[in-house]
Amino acid sequence: MAADTISTHPPVLGMNPVPGQASDDRPAERQVEERDFTFAGFRYTCRVARGARPGAEPILVLGGSSQDRFSWTRHEKWLSHAHSVITVDLPGYGSADFLPATYGIDFLAAAVRDLLDSLELPRVHLVGACYGGAIGLRFAQHYPDHVARLMLVGMTTRIPDDYAAAMVRWDGMIREGQTETIARELADRFMSPPGTGRVRKHAAVARLVHQQIASQNPEQLRKSAEHNTRLMRHEWYRPEPVPHIPNLVVTGEHDTLTTPAMGRDVAACFPAGRFMTIDETDHLAPVERIADFADLVTRFCADRTLEGLSYAAEPESVAFAGAS
Repeated sequence: MAADTISTHPPVLGMNPVPGQASDDRPAERQVEERDFTFAGFRYTCRVARGARPGAEPILVLGGSSQDRFSWTRHEKWLSHAHSVITVDLPGYGSADFLPATYGIDFLAAAVRDLLDSLELPRVHLVGACYGGAIGLRFAQHYPDHVARLMLVGMTTRIPDDYAAAMVRWDGMIREGQTETIARELADRFMSPPGTGRVRKHAAVARLVHQQIASQNPEQLRKSAEHNTRLMRHEWYRPEPVPHIPNLVVTGEHDTLTTPAMGRDVAACFPAGRFMTIDETDHLAPVERIADFADLVTRFCADRTLEGLSYAAEPESVAFAGAS
């Protein structure tokens, strides 16, 4: 059951502008609609920003675990020139219902399928960033006919051992309300350390990440703790067959969390995998170069050339390594 409303919601986690962001990066006025759905008893909410070309297949963005459906509003200015843009708070995230950790990525991929069915969309261009990339890849594995093109950003086939160990510690700290320490550690994890290389808006984005995590309310902290438990209980990547669909794996040039080498490993899972890096960015490339990232997405969705871009390395064709 769905309820349609025109979006008048105030900004929440992920909506804050990047300090120092140019004024022309502010999203223009556009028709925005929000709809609530229920899947397996859990309510979730999607945001649809209508594109200028109604017949074009929409872009569905699945963001990272600390993002919500408002985290991509600043990209809509560029993306909605040609496509409607759909973002979603899946069960367990954002303002959606709390989701116990017994439900894993298979369930969330099925919730994405429910979203497309509810919106009566046969196919979408799917962009999955970080945790959203894990859900997006699983969705493509299970429901390939619903994916026109797939872009994965900051994605890996395995959670680094040191990050997995840190999650165990963070889980206890979240439950004890130690948000300041966790915010500092997570900001350090997401951002490349000093000396790695030049990263656009590094200090401003680091402050934004810290602020968003440190300011979580009790319900957001509860969901964050459950998210960590979900990551520890369920497979991040499963070596199932990956469909032969147009794909692109993207990593920040200086990403130290999901490194370019890890991105190439993801691209190797596809029968015709493609990989590229975005210059002067790290794990938060979509925030550090908003307009450039949006340009890359629209080029990819329109099957335009990705060669010779001023903000990215040349695309690479990665040898297929099979589903494992």
